[in-house]
Amino acid sequence: SGHPATLEGSVVRLSDKIAYINHDIDDAIRAGILKEEMLPAAYTDVLGHSVRERLNTLIHSIIRESMGKPQILMVPEVEEAMKNLQYTPNELARNLYHKKSGIIAVLVPTVEIPFFAELVHDIEAELYNEGFKIMLCNTDKAHNAELEYLDMLNRHIVDGVITGVHSLDVEEYKKIKKPIVAFDRYLGEDIPVVAVDHKEGGRLAAEILLKNGCKKIVHFRGSTAVESPYHERHFEFARIMKEQGVECFDDELAWNKFDLEYYRYAVKDLFDRLDEWEFDGIFGTDLVAIECMNEVIRRHKKVPKDVKCVAYDGTYITQTVEPSVTSIVQPTKELAKEAARLICELVNGKTYKNEKVTLGVSVRKGRTTMK
Repeated sequence: SGHPATLEGSVVRLSDKIAYINHDIDDAIRAGILKEEMLPAAYTDVLGHSVRERLNTLIHSIIRESMGKPQILMVPEVEEAMKNLQYTPNELARNLYHKKSGIIAVLVPTVEIPFFAELVHDIEAELYNEGFKIMLCNTDKAHNAELEYLDMLNRHIVDGVITGVHSLDVEEYKKIKKPIVAFDRYLGEDIPVVAVDHKEGGRLAAEILLKNGCKKIVHFRGSTAVESPYHERHFEFARIMKEQGVECFDDELAWNKFDLEYYRYAVKDLFDRLDEWEFDGIFGTDLVAIECMNEVIRRHKKVPKDVKCVAYDGTYITQTVEPSVTSIVQPTKELAKEAARLICELVNGKTYKNEKVTLGVSVRKGRTTMK
């Protein structure tokens, strides 16, 4: 029926409706935007001709109609009069009046990357449950987009920022003493960080390829141009391979490049350069790993017979391709939950020093490895 399932929910719903109507009408009258005589007679004749009369009518109506019943109700005639007013509160105007917008900006390089698409989807769901809407910014398509959104935070257009981008200098973030949560990046001691245990992820990936007998491995790594927890997976992966005497070719991808066209170019270029080097293992993020798998097949080799492949992120696309890709899975739902929790706490006045939330990763076996 659309009504709250609990008595508490019913009380909140009716209380909000009463507060919205009376306070907003009173504010409009005091501001000279509205006059009492402009209100429809069908409304004032039933509810009253002043704020005091209307409050009295509404409260007594609920008490009288709900007495001895298992529901919180309102006298039908009174409820009908409220409906006839056809009042819809302007929540944005109300929030801005109180210097809050009810909006959290979520900054990602691009939602074309499946990992960021899943993360944004889950953050939006978590924040919606907390009463917030999101403003999404894909920063790779606009120059200075990251800086513009931080400026919006300063001007109270958004209440907080969850950022997963790496294009702006850390010093710009340090200048802003407002609610910010960082995903996978260190931005200063006052800005909480949410990340996974990348060291564990690197170790798990290395162990899978070793268990599959790989001796020559191509390792795609993120740009070292920024300080980020994700470097830990690359360091650990390379350390284990060196320790085990496995040849490992590290290929550092370009900074802030996330489009599929670039990945195709980078993979083909690397395969051309390594034409004489008979590698038998690949480790990279989802799209890179899948593009490598495609290039292996184009070169008339077989996965996993000739080349084994492990992906990092483990988004849905690793399960929609054939063969499905063995993956180290980042838990996007849990990452989103933690990011939303932290930003809500910051918006409500809580402060943090050197706060880092680290979540575990898991292995999902696909058909790009034998074991």
